[in-house]
Amino acid sequence: MRKLNFILIILIPLLSFGQTEKETYKKVSAKFEEYYNANEYQKIFDLFSTKMKSFLPIEKTTNFVNELKNKAGKIKKREFKKYEKGTYASYKTNFERALFSIKISLDKNEKINGLFIKPYRESNLPKLKRNTTKMILPFKGEWTVFWGGDTKELNYHIENEAQKNAFDILITNNKGKSYKTDGKINEDYYAFGKELIAPCNAEVVLSVDGIKDNIPGESNPIYIPGNTVILKTENNEFLFFAHFKQNSIIVKQGQKVKQGELLGLCGNSGNSSEAHLHFHIQNIENTNKAIGAKSYFSEILVNGELKKEYSPIKGEKVKNK
Repeated sequence: MRKLNFILIILIPLLSFGQTEKETYKKVSAKFEEYYNANEYQKIFDLFSTKMKSFLPIEKTTNFVNELKNKAGKIKKREFKKYEKGTYASYKTNFERALFSIKISLDKNEKINGLFIKPYRESNLPKLKRNTTKMILPFKGEWTVFWGGDTKELNYHIENEAQKNAFDILITNNKGKSYKTDGKINEDYYAFGKELIAPCNAEVVLSVDGIKDNIPGESNPIYIPGNTVILKTENNEFLFFAHFKQNSIIVKQGQKVKQGELLGLCGNSGNSSEAHLHFHIQNIENTNKAIGAKSYFSEILVNGELKKEYSPIKGEKVKNK
């Protein structure tokens, strides 16, 4: 589950402004929008400073514009919001198919020396760095963390703001394999059909069932999470479970669940090539606007060793105490 996210270059001069849009920024940002919508790659490139041009030569500029336009479309509306970090003018920008924040920094020659584009987030969203609710692992028995941690090497999810602290967890044998026989059917996978449980007392705020499980090695791009459950804790933490087995979810929206209670069975639905659990915590229910938080489990066994208040990483075998 990925989102479009572009980070081009950040060069921050030590200047400060008020919160009224300066004429220079108004002029340059309007030109950027005009040239972007018209596919005027060279004119966009000419707006850049010398350092920006070296970082993003014309070929990369062209590719960047084409990739952004293919996924988001043209700019329809742009609204100045504020200055950030002293020099970045931040614009809430409505594209045809997406809502992004465009941040532009200018040098003394009125050339773009910083450009940052990412999904737009409202500043009044609740902050959440980690769970305060005491949690157990959302499964029985010992599972293996396939993706988990704070670096790209440990966890590809970090590129997505809502999923940046997510886990992909499966079951492996003593040889590290996640399936028996040839792995051609879902039933070959050790995790397929295993029980998934509530990590804590919570309320079910979303329950999506009925999506077919994939043939191993294939995925479903239409509904990326597949069969899904979202739980809301009493501390307003939203626990996101994805890829349940078709027709296995037994909880309904509005239902209160207790820690350890069955939610459904592990499956291979959505953007999944084999049976596994995708689990993460976010600050609001809407994944398209949410910011991810780190998951800590109260007392778990990690490679056979007891850990308290621990967040597992890639490669570790974990189970409840």
